[in-house]
Amino acid sequence: MTGASTTERESFAYERIVRAITSSIAAGTLRPGDRLPSIRRMSVEWGVSMPTVVRAYRVLEARRLVQARARSGIYVAPKTDDRRIRRDLEAPLRTASEIATSDLIMRFLELAADPDLVPLGTALPDPALLPTGTLARLLGRTARRHALRSAAMSPPSGAPELRHEVARRALQPGRGVTADDVVITCGCAEALALCLRALTRPGDTVAIECPTYYGTIQALDVLGLKALEIPVDPELGISLEHLELALERGGIAAVVVTPNVHNPLGCVMPDGRKRALVDLLGAHGVPAVEDETYADLAYASARPRSLQAFDPEGRILSCGSFSKTLAPGYRIGWTIPRGHRDAVLHAKLATTAGTPVPPQLALAEFLASGRYDPHLRRMRQIFEQNVHRLCYEIVDRLPEGTLVSRPAGGFLLWVRLPGELDSVELQRRAMSRGLSIAPGPAFSASGGFRSCIRINAGYPWSDRVERALDGLADLIREMS
Repeated sequence: MTGASTTERESFAYERIVRAITSSIAAGTLRPGDRLPSIRRMSVEWGVSMPTVVRAYRVLEARRLVQARARSGIYVAPKTDDRRIRRDLEAPLRTASEIATSDLIMRFLELAADPDLVPLGTALPDPALLPTGTLARLLGRTARRHALRSAAMSPPSGAPELRHEVARRALQPGRGVTADDVVITCGCAEALALCLRALTRPGDTVAIECPTYYGTIQALDVLGLKALEIPVDPELGISLEHLELALERGGIAAVVVTPNVHNPLGCVMPDGRKRALVDLLGAHGVPAVEDETYADLAYASARPRSLQAFDPEGRILSCGSFSKTLAPGYRIGWTIPRGHRDAVLHAKLATTAGTPVPPQLALAEFLASGRYDPHLRRMRQIFEQNVHRLCYEIVDRLPEGTLVSRPAGGFLLWVRLPGELDSVELQRRAMSRGLSIAPGPAFSASGGFRSCIRINAGYPWSDRVERALDGLADLIREMS
């Protein structure tokens, strides 16, 4: 009997690789979010050709055991699809109301800022992932080089160098942007508030997503505006059907929406729905403010398109910041307010007047150096891995019936706890044990989502994070 041919041996080898990896996943040796060896390394270690390894990985991917990530590698896939938050849009259309959660939001933000707490409740990445040393050197260098300018007031629109860099990065098909279109702000929170001031008057009604970023809720409250909550599909973004019903009722002065990497759900609205949203707003003559704070952290290889790219009439005002990607403490944001630029600048003059010059110049130099895109690629890969790992750990530890979001970008997870568990009380008890979480009602103008929490996956998995999650699980069991 002759020996097996090379082709047969290769065929048997790919099956052995599949069995070995499948067994390792089942045993927990390989866990969701773990990266598999490269094709070249597996080829050397197993003594087979690279096409054989590719065949094995494709079989594993078809079985949904692993997943390929663009320019990153092959990773063990999450096992929690059956515990994923899915569509939940059955709520009837609400009526506009005063803000009911501003005090809760303020207390939460004050408490969550404690540096001694494990930051599961913040929306900031691990500082170790940020180019803090490089930015510090640039800050010192630009302040020395532009000493007189650094001590003077910035023009209300911001430093020309940074406005140029923001405009350059904002260019997309259908979206022409120049430096003169950009206004630099003190973070995205100010950008949102300035745009809302330009579009509304006290007492007006603004349609917002539900859940939504609590900074939007705070801005509405301070400006004396009413909120009309529109539900968000955890995969598709704001419900166009509910929004259309609300617009048909009339009385809406503006809409605030986060189409790209929603906070807290992490979804990215498909381009077709973005276009439909812009058309819907145009049909009713209503402007919108889009929050692009997390758009650079979408996991897709290409940055998702802004609503402004589908808006030839200039109804969309865009806002964003560098707080989640470069330097939270620099408080540098921006807005592209289109035809409302003068109104935004008047509002800027009446509030902060200008944005500090040194951090603007430091960020402008960093962006111009070409280092931002490689930095973003690294962050996106790390965050995607962190999110997959934390999803697995949450489902593994928290009670049966817990549901978790599946973000398309960023580092935030939205978790729905089973039963009637009170996340505000859970937050209070968690603080006493040295960890923070973000309670669901903070993301609703009316105080909804009582049994939901937002968890930060911006820190790599570690013993400290593991202990915090174990402590959270213990608290939930005590309260159930």
